Amino acid sequence: MRKGRTFVVSGPSGVGKSTVLKALLESRKNLYFSVSATTRDPRPGELDGIHYHFMDVESFRKWIAMDQFLEYAEYVGNFYGTPKKFVDDAMEDVILDIEIQGAIQVCSKRPDTVRIFIAPPSWAELERRLTERGTDSPEKIQKRLLRAKVEFQTAHTYDYFVINDTVENAVGELNAIITAEHCKPQERMEIISGR
Repeated sequence: MRKGRTFVVSGPSGVGKSTVLKALLESRKNLYFSVSATTRDPRPGELDGIHYHFMDVESFRKWIAMDQFLEYAEYVGNFYGTPKKFVDDAMEDVILDIEIQGAIQVCSKRPDTVRIFIAPPSWAELERRLTERGTDSPEKIQKRLLRAKVEFQTAHTYDYFVINDTVENAVGELNAIITAEHCKPQERMEIISGR
């Protein structure tokens, strides 16, 4: 039986990670999406346990104290984290949508994690997407754009770099990356030897 791999997807807010990952999960049935926990308020249409595990700050801090997160970070005034249990329980490939600090934490605990950075086709397009999303004030959009420039400086530390010009192209590249990762000699030789 094929061993599941852990994939981390990072990229600036507004780059379209959620949209791309939704389409990826629809196209790849053996992929489990790790739902993050957060202390931020739900956006319209977001459901607890589906989009995020929404928690209050006190509960989140208790989970930190009990070492219940694979990674966690504070981002733009809210906490985000990946509960260990759901990643550890998955028998298939797991994909995590987390920011750069979290990716560093995951990779330090699990060095075989595959890191994928998703970028916008241009800064103007990123600003347009953030504005059209309609969830942030102009000041918060500027903060997110500033943060995006900082995040972009770490992109070279990732294993792969995907430009989300269209959802179809980004999903195609992510599918290719996942397939390629399972074609590495060590995994293929384990299949042949029956380990």
